[in-house]
Amino acid sequence: MATNLSDLPAARVRPRSGWNALWTVEDWWSIWIGLGLVAAAILLYRTGVSVKWLAVSAPGKWHGLDVLATHFSAAWPQYLALFALWATLFGIAVRSLGLPFGQFLRAFAALFAVSVAIYALGQWEQAARYNLEPPLVALALGLLVSNTVGVPEWLRPGLRVELYVKTGIVLLGAGVPLALILWAGPVAIGQAGIVSLVTFGVIFWVAVRLGLDKRLAATLGAGGAVCGVSGAIAVAGAVGAKREHAPIAITVVIFWAIVMIFALPLAARLIGLPTGIAGAWIGTSEFADAAGLAAAQTYGGYAGHVPGIEGSADAAVNSFTLMKVIGRDVWIGIWAFALSLIATTRWESTGVEGSARASEIWGRFPKFVLGFLAASVFISLLASSLPYADYKKVLVPALVQPLQVLRTWAFLFCFLSIGLTTRFRDLVTAGAKPFYAFSAGVAINVVLGYVLSAHVFSDFWRHFGE
Repeated sequence: MATNLSDLPAARVRPRSGWNALWTVEDWWSIWIGLGLVAAAILLYRTGVSVKWLAVSAPGKWHGLDVLATHFSAAWPQYLALFALWATLFGIAVRSLGLPFGQFLRAFAALFAVSVAIYALGQWEQAARYNLEPPLVALALGLLVSNTVGVPEWLRPGLRVELYVKTGIVLLGAGVPLALILWAGPVAIGQAGIVSLVTFGVIFWVAVRLGLDKRLAATLGAGGAVCGVSGAIAVAGAVGAKREHAPIAITVVIFWAIVMIFALPLAARLIGLPTGIAGAWIGTSEFADAAGLAAAQTYGGYAGHVPGIEGSADAAVNSFTLMKVIGRDVWIGIWAFALSLIATTRWESTGVEGSARASEIWGRFPKFVLGFLAASVFISLLASSLPYADYKKVLVPALVQPLQVLRTWAFLFCFLSIGLTTRFRDLVTAGAKPFYAFSAGVAINVVLGYVLSAHVFSDFWRHFGE
């Protein structure tokens, strides 16, 4: 996950624990916000009201500025209400994290306004032709601003990458039925397990052969094999890495995550992969949740617009989510725990305080995954009493689709924030050896991920979600 390197915590700082973590950690706030929206939408649905009015999206496919003008002149109260909703929910969260609400509100207002323009551009009838998918446009615009004129300090309080993407993932659970998760889970976890073990092994082996510290090698390996930035930070703390090790790993992860946002959809498009297979490949070979979602949404946008691309847009996002969130992210605690045992028993003195405990698994576990699963359970229980036809014709348009629109807004805030917090000059400070070690893992990861997704499990992913 892209982040501002100057804001990174020290590698040895342990995650907050205890009851206060429920309101002082972004993971938990993403659950409260995401599940709160799902619960409110369900309650309104049960009373005959839909959140569709609030979940405003761009005007649909448009071809002229007059269409845009007409849309915004009619829908401005909806946009204002949507801004108030997001500003309030995210504002409460960041205030609990110690940031003044006023500073966040001013920054978020600017972020929201730009996101509206990007969302509208993505609905242009020629957008697919020019590859102007909102995630890529948001990222590219953010990168352009960050690496040219720079980001003003007053805007930084609104760039909450982790909070936005984790909230979006929780909302994503509302569109992925529990039965689908249970059905795909073994395949996703199995495929992710194969790739993760191989990728970690390659990165660690090459890093050690290049003379790097084993603790840095483990931090790099976790960033490539498990959960990107979150995995690097968690493992750096678990193995007692030096303060500079986590930022080094993070810069390399960010670089390759950004490359893969553009490279994986382009490669999949050239090959002509179905959306389900492409999403699984992206989920196997991307190194950050937000980056992978941008790539998956981009490829999903090709469905119905690019000749030869089979499948639905949702198939790309859903297969990515099952591979990355269920298949890889859930292992972060176990990886941190296992590597902490190895570090404290086999390696030289690490500086880790105390012995490794099973509680480390829970401490490192990405809590937002629980929110994703809970959202899926809520919608699945509501749908269990309905015939499938009523689920598709009634429940989906009145409840599921509006939540998916809210999810899209959260992701858009995230993608724009990634670009605005990524500086290329920071990405070149990691040094050559860590870059070479991680790149070796990237090469293996991409090839192995393609083979598993497009050949070994191709029938499964091709028909995933049908």
